[in-house]
Amino acid sequence: MKNHTTSADMALQSNLFPFKKPESCPISFYIDGIPYRGIPESFHPKVKRTQIDASVILYTVTGRHASGLLIRLEAMIYRDFSVTDWIAYFENDTDHASPIVSDIKIINGTIHGNNCILEHNNGDTCTPDGYTITETGMENGASVSLSPFGGTSCCGAGPYMRLSFDSFGVNLAIGFTAGWQADFRGERDGVSLSVGQRRCHMSILPGEVIRTPRVTMQAYAGNTVRGRNAWRQFYFAHILPKENGSPLPPKLCMHVFCDGGPEFTGTTTEHQIKGLHQYIARGMKPDIWWIDAGWYPCNGEWPHTGTWEADLNRFPGTLSEIGQACDDRDVQLLLWFEPERVQKNTWIYDHHPEWLFTNDSVNALFNLGNPAACDWLIDHVDHLIKSFHVRIYRQDFNFSPAEYWEQYEAEDRIGALENLHVQGYLRYWDTLLDRNPGLWIDSCASGGRRNDLDTMRRAVPLHYTDVGYGNHPIKHKQHRLMFEWIPYFRAHNMSWDDENGMYINNASRLVDRFAFHCALAPALTNMTTYDAPEEEYETASVMLPIWRRAAELELRADYYPLTACNADPTQYYAMQFDDPDAGDGFVQIIRYAKTEEEPFLLHMVTHDPDAVYFFENMETGDMMQLTGAQLEEGIPLSLEKRSGAVWFYTIAAL
Repeated sequence: MKNHTTSADMALQSNLFPFKKPESCPISFYIDGIPYRGIPESFHPKVKRTQIDASVILYTVTGRHASGLLIRLEAMIYRDFSVTDWIAYFENDTDHASPIVSDIKIINGTIHGNNCILEHNNGDTCTPDGYTITETGMENGASVSLSPFGGTSCCGAGPYMRLSFDSFGVNLAIGFTAGWQADFRGERDGVSLSVGQRRCHMSILPGEVIRTPRVTMQAYAGNTVRGRNAWRQFYFAHILPKENGSPLPPKLCMHVFCDGGPEFTGTTTEHQIKGLHQYIARGMKPDIWWIDAGWYPCNGEWPHTGTWEADLNRFPGTLSEIGQACDDRDVQLLLWFEPERVQKNTWIYDHHPEWLFTNDSVNALFNLGNPAACDWLIDHVDHLIKSFHVRIYRQDFNFSPAEYWEQYEAEDRIGALENLHVQGYLRYWDTLLDRNPGLWIDSCASGGRRNDLDTMRRAVPLHYTDVGYGNHPIKHKQHRLMFEWIPYFRAHNMSWDDENGMYINNASRLVDRFAFHCALAPALTNMTTYDAPEEEYETASVMLPIWRRAAELELRADYYPLTACNADPTQYYAMQFDDPDAGDGFVQIIRYAKTEEEPFLLHMVTHDPDAVYFFENMETGDMMQLTGAQLEEGIPLSLEKRSGAVWFYTIAAL
């Protein structure tokens, strides 16, 4: 994907909380009840400039409060994109507890501009209303306060938002895997904003470091459409993890469930290797072999976590046999973990209760903020990754941690346990990645409740929600937000609609062409079973090449939603991916079973009215040739109910 950042964008970046001098930095905080802004002269600040690489400069400001507390503020300036990110650390390297530090805001200031609209979303709520985008006019006096609930970073409020002014905008993303807060207020000449940890009133103990959320801001000239694709370009260049140094390609995921228990509690080595062999023998080789919850001793109850060893009754050779079988066939083994949930009668619960936060719930929270606990987990899971040949580490998190931290904190330590847990979580991941070159991480938390930008710098959300895998309109509403902000994710080709177009959760239906059409994402789980009838394999042989070609474009082209962002089963769903540099792209149109309007009037984004677009429908073999002017006027296209069409195109100038 080519970088289309302009000099106008870079000029806007230089006026967006620029790094000039320590006292003018956008941070604010209280120490012992006294307010501070920036790093004041009384802290005797020092500035260090580090050239990270040809495109990134890091400015580090350090200053020391009279109490001995050390503050380190980092501003990362991207020179290839109009992006700056800010983070700060408060370190107590003395032998005594610090005064109370409170209300730390890593960003606290005003962006000047006219007629601002704030675009925000509610993240993944584990309900059908998740991934809802809201636009709020920020006229003078208007205010919006955003914060997730439950202690995860994306539940009830998404950490991705956009401020759109008359002639420019700002993309804003927060990196903090727990309770952040962002406050916006319309002013006469712009919008004031502040971002920090939601609960922050603590004495910092000797040897401790407390960090703020990381805030990443991208300025862009022009409208929201341009801002959307400017973010995608930056994300692919600097955020999306690499695989052995290369951008992640599309991934086809396959798995084998079996009778005898929920999730993977009934599967065995024999089942897994047989399924893998059968798929490959029938011409459907996966990129990823997926083993989810239940491979450890759990007596058929997959949430019974806390003993991280293979169940030798079902896997007598541990999982290494399966991992080796995957390696031999150039398939990546993905393995599920949920290390932060510990239940009674497991190894961790019985041997290290001091590592746990407990309450009346069946779940205990593993304290990643405890260095000894975190170190043990790193060493133990690292050993499993190596011995099992794990290539993708999948981490889930299926309960809310906030109540545990709050139960154990003192009045002068509000937010400290939460903050230390976030740091341990990131250290755990970073160390696993450092020790296992080529490993990458799949982030999950009851779906997508923990996909903030710090997490996404280390992982991809292959499982971005627990809601609506086979409910096509709901899924497509979710995809709209994912393509815009977190553009590498996975979809299932499942269908939960009946013959009347009604959606029934987990209804069973054959994997047909419509199911493939509704799962056009960069990664795909094909739900065709290894012993499915030949009819389903024939469907897959037609649709998988279409998916992979489209997915490759999704990972390098600009994204244009062509229909409204909703979950209305009576409306069409359509999107376009366009690569103006390569001169190609595709459009997809979905007509649901309850969509009555006919035909669909296709209005594509074009760049030259005189250009000729050569279209190909790989599924049907149909072709058409149209000019940019014709496409701007609108082309009527007919689809049958419950069907889709993908038209790939190349562009030639007249």
